Amino acid sequence: MALFPPKNPVPTPTPVPMPAVTKPSTLPPEDINRAKQLGTCIRARFAQTLVGQDNLRESLITTLVAGGHILIESVPGLAKTTAAQTLATSVSGSFKRVQCTPDLMPSDLVGTQVFDFATQKFSTQIGPIHANFVLLDEINRSNAKTQSAMLEAMAEGATTIGGQCIALPKPFMVIATQNPIEEEGTFNLPEAQMDRFMVKAVMTYPTAQEEQRMLTMLTHRGSDTFDSRTLTGDVVSISDVEFLRAAARRVHVSDAIMKYAVDITATSRGAGTKPVQGLSTLVRLGASPRASIALTRIGQANALMQGRDYVIPEDVKAFTHEVLRHRILLTFEALADGVTSDQVVDSIVQAVPVP
Repeated sequence: MALFPPKNPVPTPTPVPMPAVTKPSTLPPEDINRAKQLGTCIRARFAQTLVGQDNLRESLITTLVAGGHILIESVPGLAKTTAAQTLATSVSGSFKRVQCTPDLMPSDLVGTQVFDFATQKFSTQIGPIHANFVLLDEINRSNAKTQSAMLEAMAEGATTIGGQCIALPKPFMVIATQNPIEEEGTFNLPEAQMDRFMVKAVMTYPTAQEEQRMLTMLTHRGSDTFDSRTLTGDVVSISDVEFLRAAARRVHVSDAIMKYAVDITATSRGAGTKPVQGLSTLVRLGASPRASIALTRIGQANALMQGRDYVIPEDVKAFTHEVLRHRILLTFEALADGVTSDQVVDSIVQAVPVP
């Protein structure tokens, strides 16, 4: 008897063939023209309700096409809510507005189960988050537990009520607003949760000419608030939004553009092909890989809205600040010196070579 019996021969694994890499199909000209017409239709609705704020309008439209969520930050009175309502009423979908307060509970947002004495059974009542467009006004005024419920629904695309998983309608988009002032009674969003938003838009004060045009619009309208039923122009259907999102995913992204997006994100973490000198003294945590995904998706959506079936570097650069500003955490020294995340993003964009 052999002291060491021979082992069973190890079978040679059969090589698995690699899937063939297929080049993404290009969009036909009629699809590109249709996408441009839909974008023009939405912009025409904005022209009837909003004066100026072109950057915010484009951020809203592009985020809608890219299939993400947006966080809008500004001081009170700059038409954050009006812009969100305009985008929602431009599409023939359901719209819900939630005014966030410290006593808002997750069940008030997601829904709950109510006992029916007639049937002796529990019935599910869904909350306002089950809509195509959800405006979370002053999201930083809701408590941390409610914020987690909001962002869980954004990430999962579904809610759980009484052990039952209920899918959110498609398309689904969250437009959240917050004020950078009035810190008393607010619960700031943690950085990890802010990362769930594809874009963070910051609104600035209008110029004197734009403010005068706003007053002219209000006097002609006769009301400080707009009624969506009085707006003229076509309304985009839900199927049109699904078409825009599907078409944006088919926009070609070259390897050079992907490398450019990754290089921008890596540079914010202190790496990249050309690291920024002294960035470690300003940034304690850079952007996550979600930023690279967001830059690519936003670039595809912007290219489609510009009438192209391929992404160019300018499509990525145009939204670099919106994608990175809430994903870069500054050091205490940088905050003490008054350095802003937008200034850090400026240095990153200047350092990264454009393909």
